[in-house]
Amino acid sequence: MEALEALLNRVSVARLDEPAPTPAQRELLFRAALRAPDHGQLRPWRFLTVEGAAREQLGELFARAQLTRDPDAPAAVIDKARAMPLRAPLLVVAIACIKAHPKVPESEQLLAAGSAVHGLLLAAHAQGIGAIWRTGELSYDATVHAGLHLADNERIIGFVYLGTPPAELRKPQPLEPADFVTTWSSEFGADVQG
Repeated sequence: MEALEALLNRVSVARLDEPAPTPAQRELLFRAALRAPDHGQLRPWRFLTVEGAAREQLGELFARAQLTRDPDAPAAVIDKARAMPLRAPLLVVAIACIKAHPKVPESEQLLAAGSAVHGLLLAAHAQGIGAIWRTGELSYDATVHAGLHLADNERIIGFVYLGTPPAELRKPQPLEPADFVTTWSSEFGADVQG
């Protein structure tokens, strides 16, 4: 697939079936992720893969996190949390690894890690792999962080679900660049001192 075609037509795929991406496909996914823009070359990211029975274990962790947050949560809410990792044959937990640096603030490192996830999503689309990037309250949950053994400087920036799309991918609704892009001129702001 051409690069521009992937950029212009990538869509999230919520329903994902077996099989999971092959080892060769995964290699390309992560190689693409590692090409993200990265001020200072800090590589402020890492990834955990979760598949097979580990998805059920992650579901138990999600259920425990939900119960820790709300001991009176209805059974349906707990069951939903438990089933989340089963929505795809492969999950990638995307983690930002924030490093102290005098010239690269935390915000730039988070952007770099997010760009790495975007690269992974584009590589998935280019290979015909369905993918969706999900966050939600479990991404920020202390019980989940502890269960995944995150360090104090690490944050989950999302769960990427990967698998085979059950049907032909939908076409994205075209957006008009003119709705989002304007030309700046000093007339919009304060006078420029010369």
